[in-house]
Amino acid sequence: MLSPETVEACRRMTPSERLRLTLQMIDEATPYLLAGPPEVVRRRFERLRQEKDDRNGLMLTALARLRDKLGRL
Repeated sequence: MLSPETVEACRRMTPSERLRLTLQMIDEATPYLLAGPPEVVRRRFERLRQEKDDRNGLMLTALARLRDKLGRL
């Protein structure tokens, strides 16, 4: 969870500043994602894919509930 100060600092950033920060974090993290034996790297990326799929599933479920709720109005 981000601190209120961090959230406020992000809100004050321009879109280009947020993109620059995002790209910098990707550049810094990539060597760590690729470090280690191939099996460890494969598992790491599989875990990232699974977490993404879980988040997408939660969003689709929420959207379906909203669609159903709006359809009943």
